[in-house]
Amino acid sequence: MKAGTRETAAELTGFTVGVTAARRREELTALLRRRGARVMEAPALRIVPLEDDAALRAATERCLAAPLDYVVATTGVGWRGWMSAAEGWGYGAALTAACRDAEVLSRGPKATGAVRACGTTETYSPASEAVDELRTWLLARDLRGRRVAVQEHGAPLPGLASALRERGAEVVEVPVYRWAPPLDPEPVRRLAEATARGDVHALLFTSAPAITSFLEHAEAAGKYETVLERLRTDVLPLCVGAVCARPLLEVGAGPVWPERGRLGAMVHLLTATLPDRDRHLVPAGDRTLVLQGNALLLGDDAPAEAVWLTPGSARVLRALAERPGWVVGRPELLRRVWPGRGADEHAVEAAVTRLRAALGPYASLIRTVPKRGYRLATEPDGGPR
Repeated sequence: MKAGTRETAAELTGFTVGVTAARRREELTALLRRRGARVMEAPALRIVPLEDDAALRAATERCLAAPLDYVVATTGVGWRGWMSAAEGWGYGAALTAACRDAEVLSRGPKATGAVRACGTTETYSPASEAVDELRTWLLARDLRGRRVAVQEHGAPLPGLASALRERGAEVVEVPVYRWAPPLDPEPVRRLAEATARGDVHALLFTSAPAITSFLEHAEAAGKYETVLERLRTDVLPLCVGAVCARPLLEVGAGPVWPERGRLGAMVHLLTATLPDRDRHLVPAGDRTLVLQGNALLLGDDAPAEAVWLTPGSARVLRALAERPGWVVGRPELLRRVWPGRGADEHAVEAAVTRLRAALGPYASLIRTVPKRGYRLATEPDGGPR
């Protein structure tokens, strides 16, 4: 969709949202686009299933070699994948029976649902969905000589496994799937660069490893510090839950997350949060227009018509709208709209030209003040201040 395109405004019209998820990316993207957002899809990781991997089969056989005392289910998709693989090897009934005879711990509602779906009841599931609480629960028991199976979720859990072994437990780590770098790193690099430029308004994360991968790609592109500063200031980092948010909390990025770790809850929170962060009133004579993200909302009727602007033109309009009627000089616009990019005054003129073209009948709102700069007109024929 090009700048200047008109469409019916929706809740997220004007905003560009980066989606880093690999699994269920299409569903999340559809939810965002339905609400008017533009979406940059950039899977930061890919899930590599291990149904045919020798390591998973060997771990399953170890689980069946002797009774299990505890079984830890960390993800719903991982648990279902494990049960499915075991069924394919002819171990399905035996593995289900072994889990039923053990105390099963599940990390959150999705893992709990998968455990119950195979006819097993969980003994404990922490409300926080944190592996740390599972570890605390287990370490409160006498683990000497106990056998514990831990279904991993994309990466090993050395902190959990080593703590259990120190208490005398035999730990069987079950690698159902693992995270791997994306086959095509270019979308992630482009998302990091767009974030650094200020062209992205929010980034959505559904796993902690995806955050780590995104920041690593930003560093490889030479944009790590700029991206981090954006995440701490004008880009909204939104995570599926508190566990996912940890890498951002560790770098002081201030992420938000919904009470329930669901995609729909994420989109609902984004819709409730993002417009309040980036909405500016644009006086237009006897009317007031609204600049939301990179779109100008026209008309008093609901739903309003929206005109998409380029990111640079939107930033120019935002700077003028903050002081309507007052002249904003070209040097100030350069500092505010293109900080540290080596742009010249021609960039300002080009952005203003594009802005006027996109505004159409409202183009006269942007007044040129010779040798001084530009101002947002607040009356039909008033002069500059």
